Amino acid sequence: MDSAGKEREAVQLMAEAEKRVKGSHSFLRGLFGGNTRVEEACEMYTRAANMFKIAKNWSAAGNAFCQAAKLHMQLQSKHDSATSFVDAGNAYKKADPQEAINCLNAAIDIYTDMGRFTIAAKHHITIAEIYEAELVDIEKAIAHYEQAADYYKGEDSANKCLLKVAAYAAQLEQYQKAIEIYEQVGTNTMDNPLLKYSAKEYFFKAALCHFIVDELNAKVSYPRIPDPSPS
Repeated sequence: MDSAGKEREAVQLMAEAEKRVKGSHSFLRGLFGGNTRVEEACEMYTRAANMFKIAKNWSAAGNAFCQAAKLHMQLQSKHDSATSFVDAGNAYKKADPQEAINCLNAAIDIYTDMGRFTIAAKHHITIAEIYEAELVDIEKAIAHYEQAADYYKGEDSANKCLLKVAAYAAQLEQYQKAIEIYEQVGTNTMDNPLLKYSAKEYFFKAALCHFIVDELNAKVSYPRIPDPSPS
């Protein structure tokens, strides 16, 4: 079946899934197998999403995964809901970066509620990368890298996120913040035999930021030194 055929089949599945969901809301259906119809609708939305992916209709795929995620949550299946929100985010990344972020944030909320902070951190990094590459909002990228670092606390992945924050802080002339992070990561890596040689680089970058701050302070304190030579 070609892409157009897959897309037509996906549209039919979406319509059928919607009927199943509406049918599950009736009183008698609710008493006799309402959840079964919702489960069937979940499966149909997921199948439709995968067909939309084959047809490269990324927005439609994202929407279908999103519908599945909401139904999984209705069924109290948190893990499946989070997985579907991530699938939705990955599809939307190719067409609608902001909607991708919305879906990934929904997944993060579920994972943090489940105590799965390492997985949540991974998706914070994905959001940060979208802000870097697609939406060009460095402040928001920094916020998500910081949140990821907090969830990765004590792991090497935390240092990688913090180094991203430090680099962007320096670009934004937030030199004191950059200094604190470079010195923190440098101290963290000194005790690791595999990473201790990188510590010199981080302390060097901190020193550069110190130098820039000192130079700026000097210019503020002494904006213009008078020329002592006679005119």
